[in-house]
Amino acid sequence: MNITPPILLSIVELGGYPNFAPLYERLGFQVLVENSMRKALATVKKHQPRVVVAEFNFQSDFRDRTSSLESLMSVVQRLPQTRVIAFYEQDYAHQLAKLQAIAPLYKVMAYPIAEEALTANVQAALADSGG
Repeated sequence: MNITPPILLSIVELGGYPNFAPLYERLGFQVLVENSMRKALATVKKHQPRVVVAEFNFQSDFRDRTSSLESLMSVVQRLPQTRVIAFYEQDYAHQLAKLQAIAPLYKVMAYPIAEEALTANVQAALADSGG
């Protein structure tokens, strides 16, 4: 019996932190990585990942949104088994709170990202999504 591993989508737009793909693979995921939100949106629609790990990159030049993560959340809200974990800069916590008021994220993690906490959050997200 061939069991397909759950999919985790890692969206790395700015980076500046370790590549966590090996960690996600050790946790049993098939890992997809996208470097732009436009490509990530297409990947989410096509693959419906169980877990998405993305960055909250506040963009003050957006008139109607806080960040491209808001676009992702509008798609994910239609996928009941997908959980989103977002990394963020502590300086933008108040902007992230605005996003969470309209599109709750599963977990948020301030930089620097602790590998142990990320492992626990990803495992919890998978368990909570029915996996």
